[in-house]
Amino acid sequence: MATIRYRELRRRYQLDGPEKTVQHLREALAEGKLRPDDFSLRDLAEGLVPDGSEWVRMMDPRNPGGVHLLEAGEAVDVTAFLNVTGQVIYSKILEAYTQEAFVVSKLVDTIPTRLDGEKIPGVGRLKDEAAEVRPGMPYPHVGFGEDYIETPSTTKHGLIVAVTREAIFFDRTNLVLSRAAEVGEVLGVNKEKRLVDLVIGATNNYKWKGTNYNTYYASGDAGPWVNALAGNELVDWTDIDAAEQLFAEILDPNTGEPVLVEPNTILVMPAYRHAAARVVNAASIEYAASARPTTTHAPNPLSRYRVHDSRLVYRRILAAGVAAEAAKKWWFLGDFRKAFAYMENWPITVTQSPPGSEADFNQDIVVRFKASERGAAAVINPRYVVKCTG
Repeated sequence: MATIRYRELRRRYQLDGPEKTVQHLREALAEGKLRPDDFSLRDLAEGLVPDGSEWVRMMDPRNPGGVHLLEAGEAVDVTAFLNVTGQVIYSKILEAYTQEAFVVSKLVDTIPTRLDGEKIPGVGRLKDEAAEVRPGMPYPHVGFGEDYIETPSTTKHGLIVAVTREAIFFDRTNLVLSRAAEVGEVLGVNKEKRLVDLVIGATNNYKWKGTNYNTYYASGDAGPWVNALAGNELVDWTDIDAAEQLFAEILDPNTGEPVLVEPNTILVMPAYRHAAARVVNAASIEYAASARPTTTHAPNPLSRYRVHDSRLVYRRILAAGVAAEAAKKWWFLGDFRKAFAYMENWPITVTQSPPGSEADFNQDIVVRFKASERGAAAVINPRYVVKCTG
């Protein structure tokens, strides 16, 4: 645990100003040189508030001074304390919001947007019908086909962390940071679940050129593409090969050419984490054709795949009504960044309440920090991912 010199912190705050000081703290927290748990709310108050020890002592209900009345023009400057505390709490919220357990959130891109659901235009790929251009002759003109998708409306999610007088006086820093971590985790789980539900096909919001489609279609569904394969439990390299073969049959709707996809990620359930790693990381593969006396050994061609597993994905499949034994065998293969995205109006943001609010007088809440984010999970192009079930 790092040792915080609060008097030095106050001196730097006075010399460098709030913006530069908070930026320095933000960088130190982001780089891991400091952690939110290194700080003490009481020590921050005593070190950053003028006459901070007296201000903290006034919070003691046993204070023999009786009722404390602020004289005209008298005010306690708690700006430095609130600015630094806000950065510490924000770092704790962000730490929980971006934890490694949120696997799918890290597999997709985040696309900033100012719209509440938007129509993303594109240009349909041109067919490979370039005519031969003879010397001195003009090049032929081509037209562009309209191509677009519509993303769902975004939603706002948020919670509030309160810092009470008791939390400062009794130095319940761990309790406040624990609440901040809960806020970050709840918001992170909510975002992750919305993305997971798209990946597993529990939610379908792909809308292409004005028509709604499911994310996955099996061969008997008569859908515009086939990217779902039943009875393909992940046991060895042949199961991955079977999933890859589906991509060979998926065509670009504008050109009739194969979709240019290089699958790079495999997402499995926890029960198949080691099985998937064994398949992908094997030094070699063995192939023996039926009715042939020879066996072929070859280098493993699957090393390009990154394997991820997620307990939350498994739980969401169960929540969708799939039996546990069947849910364990689900797995996905593809390029997740091309298939899905999170349309983000604003990232996780922490807003601080003004000092001296009504909550301070009524509830002894010195300051509140409101954490919020707004966005929507969206299917960008389902042709870049394959779902396999056992």
